[in-house]
Order: sequence, then structure tokens, then C-alpha cells
Amino acid sequence: MPDTPTPASMNKNATPTSATGGTRASDERGRTVLAVGVVEKIAGMAAREVPGIHALGSGLSRTFGAMRDRVPGGKSPVGRGIKAEVGERQTAIDIALVVEYGVVIQELARQVRENIIAAVERMTGLEVVEVNIAVNDVHLPDEPDVEEEEEPVAGQRPKLQ
Repeated sequence: MPDTPTPASMNKNATPTSATGGTRASDERGRTVLAVGVVEKIAGMAAREVPGIHALGSGLSRTFGAMRDRVPGGKSPVGRGIKAEVGERQTAIDIALVVEYGVVIQELARQVRENIIAAVERMTGLEVVEVNIAVNDVHLPDEPDVEEEEEPVAGQRPKLQ
């Protein structure tokens, strides 16, 4: 499991209580480490709350993601299209979007950025220093979804409409 800290691997620089009998703040009694996937899932859920987003990720990542979703124990699609860098106090997030035809992309990007920043900062306590948004495609009303275009995998029943 990459990037998963264990208590033994964490740096324990706890400061003892002062000689005057003062108590330590709770953040001085240990460290909280967030996995990158936690921030990516929060950002993904926050982005999906904004109307006008058709999907997260590029066409290729959505295709591979759809295949990965069919594998038992595959990665959750919530963080698809999201990349985060997580430090001790700050995070930076990159997101790839497919938008619905007709939305004002600049306004949509502003709403997505605000929603991600609010959710990540509220839930993790990390400062979001940037949210970079890449709009990779526009979904037209008459285009099928990637999942609808795929043929069933051998031995799998086709999707019911």
C-alpha cells in the first residue's frame, strides 16, 4: 500500500508538557496524515455536485476506468480524473473534466474550484493552494456515454436498458 503511513513510520516530535504545569495542545500530541486518495475522493465528490459536469477524467482514463470498475476490488471511480499533491498543511489539486454542451465553461470552472476548495479545506483542514482545471471534452446531447459504447466483456451479461 503506497503512501500509507504506519504509526511506527511517523515522526514523533512530541514536546513534553512545560515545567510550569501547562498542558499541550491536542495537535502537539500526535500527527494526522492524509493519504492522497482521501483528498482526491473529496475533490471528486465536490466536483460532481456542480451541475454541468458530464464526467471526470479524459476519454482514455474514463475508458480504462470503466474496465477497472468491472474488476472485483477495482479502484473506486470517485477519484477518477483527479490528481492531488498532499503536504502536511497544504494541497494542490488537478482535475480533468468533460462538460455538458451549452454550459459557460468559465463559470463552471469557477464553481468547481470554489466547491472543491470549500469541501477539502472543511473536511481535511488542509489549505488548498490551487485547483487546476482541464476541460478535455464537451459532451453533446446526441453522443452516447463511454460506458454505453463498450461491448460486454466475455462471460458478462449485457446491461439492461
